[in-house]
Amino acid sequence: VQLQAFGGGLVQAGGFLRLSCAASGRPFSSYAMGWFRQAPGKEREFVAAISWSGGSTYYADSVKGRFTISRDNAKNTVYLQMNSLKPEDTAVYYCAAVLGATIITIATMSQPLNGMDYWGKGTQVTVSS
Repeated sequence: VQLQAFGGGLVQAGGFLRLSCAASGRPFSSYAMGWFRQAPGKEREFVAAISWSGGSTYYADSVKGRFTISRDNAKNTVYLQMNSLKPEDTAVYYCAAVLGATIITIATMSQPLNGMDYWGKGTQVTVSS
């Protein structure tokens, strides 16, 4: 699976962005998907995950109620709607795919770079105060 994330940019605090992750290659609908982010000097952290069907989602506490993950398997795309953005949301955002893992497993991976099967190149999100 090849993944490409896009939609990042510069936004003021309180604003919104919608990230997209387009997949190609192996059947996209077989994979659970996750969004992760990495701020300068920090480790990559979990943001949100969605099951292969889209029926289950899971969020990091820091984004719960503000971010929404969704997917359209017909379009081979997963989305991250980010509302009420805060300066601390500033990071490079990555999408990733994994086969055979639950969304809880994705959320609790100690080393997501090893645990997820495929990664896309990140997209920069910058939130100004």
